[in-house]
Amino acid sequence: MILVSIRRLSKLMLLDLSNNSLEGLVLEAHFATLSMLKRLDITSNHKLIFNISQEWIPPFQLRSFQLGSCKIANGFPQWLQTKRKLEKLMMSNASLQGRLPTWLRKMPLIYYLDLSYNKLSGTLTNLPINRYSRYLVLRENFFNGSFPKSLCRGTLLQIFDISRNVISRNIPDYVENLHEMDMFILSSNRMPGVLPSSLGNMSSSLKWLKINDNKFGGKLPQNLENFSTLRVFDFGSNKFYGNIPKWIGKNPNYLIVLRLHINFTGRILQSLCKCSYLQILDVAHNNLRGPTPHCIGELHGMTENTHEVGTSVGIYDFDSTVFQVLKGFQLEYTTLDLVFNMDLSSNKLQGQIPPEIVTLTLLVGLNLSHNHLSESIPESIGNTKALCSLDFSDNQLTGMIPPSMAALNFLSSMNVSHNNFSGRITTRNQLQTLNDPSIYAGNRDLCGAPLPNNCSNHETPPTTTSNNKHKDAHGPNNLWFYLDIIGGVATGFGGIIGVLLFKKQWRHMLFMIAEVFVAVAVRVSKIKRGRESI
Repeated sequence: MILVSIRRLSKLMLLDLSNNSLEGLVLEAHFATLSMLKRLDITSNHKLIFNISQEWIPPFQLRSFQLGSCKIANGFPQWLQTKRKLEKLMMSNASLQGRLPTWLRKMPLIYYLDLSYNKLSGTLTNLPINRYSRYLVLRENFFNGSFPKSLCRGTLLQIFDISRNVISRNIPDYVENLHEMDMFILSSNRMPGVLPSSLGNMSSSLKWLKINDNKFGGKLPQNLENFSTLRVFDFGSNKFYGNIPKWIGKNPNYLIVLRLHINFTGRILQSLCKCSYLQILDVAHNNLRGPTPHCIGELHGMTENTHEVGTSVGIYDFDSTVFQVLKGFQLEYTTLDLVFNMDLSSNKLQGQIPPEIVTLTLLVGLNLSHNHLSESIPESIGNTKALCSLDFSDNQLTGMIPPSMAALNFLSSMNVSHNNFSGRITTRNQLQTLNDPSIYAGNRDLCGAPLPNNCSNHETPPTTTSNNKHKDAHGPNNLWFYLDIIGGVATGFGGIIGVLLFKKQWRHMLFMIAEVFVAVAVRVSKIKRGRESI
């Protein structure tokens, strides 16, 4: 707990107690004499309760107040409205609820505002957006309505995140005034309509653009090609249509994440291979046709040799998320350095799996399921040693499952069901643990554990009918076989008779042995009869 005696530090200007395991109550008495306090940070003390009355008038003028991942009792702190010099207000995951107070929009200097992971509701009208605003994060609340008109004043705004709310209006045209935007994140709302062309004029330095999981439709604006510095481009799970944009990969490209879901058509463009920093390629659930380009092996961001750029796509230690399907589940990742995934599933791709795919040695997930792929799995698939999730199900793949797959020591999820694989299942090393028969189901000529099919039934030649067997017994080859046996027996027997005819000594010895044998047999027979008569 925080001792009340801390108030004796009357000249204290900075109080940082963040990232500890403090618990108990924080009261007005703790700050009674701290008149010179400028910065207060007690972030990430999950059992600490900030219990200050709404009528309290503090003796200090804060410039920075950080109270994330602590519990604030009594609602949104009303005493903050007297802090006219407040620049940074960070209260994420602080058990706040209800509407934003009207006085908040009149705060003149706030440029960092983080109210994410609370239960705040209502419109965004009362946000303090001004010419100083840099950082506005409202992720995972219950805000609704439309964009605030004050947003057009945030010409220096660099991060704007209103993901996971219930915003239900279009993106306004005045977003093109946001000339310094680095991250524009609108994911998981209810925004409808066509994207305005003004979006493409927003900022040439934009790094993150995420509008996934909304209700946007139509075609993507052509002027999105102005975003030559994009690193995360996520337009998945909307109602867009048309081809994958041709500008992707044409300009100097720094894309790390490309995610385009649902209704895109055409082919996987060769220009995608120029995205040499790409580590997440997710174009699942579209209507893409044709072959997977062989140049896919040029995605050097998925290899061991050129992972130099890193993923420091944010500023101010900003933490955003990317959803990916791995191991059959949609998972949320906050650290991009750990995710290397390729998901081309649920399309209409044809032809072979490019052999070059085995050069992507950092791949953690590979999903090519629900396509029309044919031919065999590349023999050296075992070179992708980082794989922990592999799905080739529902295709038309043939041949044997390559033995090299046993070298995938991190593989914990695999599905090769409903193809045309044949031969014995490899069960060495890590593959021994993947013993669910369903992951091999729907391959008629596949055999061995964990399937009930016995490989001996698959490996023996087809059986013949009884009539054919009978005919084969009298065939030419079998006739010579029997003649050889008869000849051997006749030779052996003739040799013994011949020796006895010409060797008198051998004849005498043979007769003596026979005589002894007869005498012993007669003696044994008499003994048996004598015992029976007793």
